Order: sequence, then C-alpha cells, then structure tokens
Amino acid sequence: MIVWGAVAGGFAGTLVLTTVLRAASELSWTRIDLPFLLGTALTSDRNRAKALGYLLHFVFGQLFALGYLAMFVVVGHSGWVLGAVLGLAHGLFSITALVNVLLPLVHPRMGSTYSAAGSAPLLEPPGFLMRNYGARTPEITIAAHIAYGALVGGLASLAT
Repeated sequence: MIVWGAVAGGFAGTLVLTTVLRAASELSWTRIDLPFLLGTALTSDRNRAKALGYLLHFVFGQLFALGYLAMFVVVGHSGWVLGAVLGLAHGLFSITALVNVLLPLVHPRMGSTYSAAGSAPLLEPPGFLMRNYGARTPEITIAAHIAYGALVGGLASLAT
C-alpha cells in the first residue's frame, strides 16, 4: 500500500536528513540544527529544546511525507526521481521562505532583520539562504532534502 511506503519513506528520509545535517554540523561544514531551531520555539531550556525538536522534526517529516504522497496521487506516479525533484523543491522552500521568512515570524526566540540588538536573548537569524549558519549550509540542506524526497518517493513506489 502506497501510504505505508510513504510513511516508511518519511521516517527513513527524516532519519537520513537529520543525520546528514548533524554530521555536517559536527564536521564544521554548517551550524544549522533544525531540531534545535524547532525545539527552541517551544522552550528556552537547551536540553528540552533538543529533545522536543527531534520529536517535532520526525513529526514534520511524516507530515511532509504525506504531502509528497498527495503529490504522487495527483500526478499518478511515484518514484525515486520524482521524490528527489520534490525534495529539491522542499529544500529550496526550506532555505528561502520557511526558515528565513516564516519561522522568524512565529519563533519567539529567533532574531530577524527587524530585531533590536538588545531586545531579548534570541537565536541568530538564518539570513539569506540560511548562510548565517555557514557558507555550505544551502548546499548541504538541499542535498539532505533531495535524499529525503528520493527515499519517500522510492519507498512509496516500492509499496505500490
């Protein structure tokens, strides 16, 4: 059943995406930590933020997988390549509108270009293409999202 394939792909894809970003951070290629960004939207406690952030990241990974599934149903096809293309679009959306524009609007602890320097302790704003988190952040983030999409699309196609 294609739904279970997409759900399995969403889990595997989120695991790969999170691992790639974590490894890139540990290798000092980027400073992006999406689970931490998500978690700090809910709490200022760093340890709780990490735990909540990983939980939220996996929940959002499943929700995005269901969104991919809806696209597969509309198109009438699923597969590794289509999933990778959707992952590319997802990654581009993430580094432009989602994290750079929308997240600072709702995140109580993230700075923006409109924040006063001493207004409150804030996370650094992501900046254009999230480059405030490192020069390699856009490429790494897009590559991780392409892998996510390929896994969602591929496992969904295997389930049909």
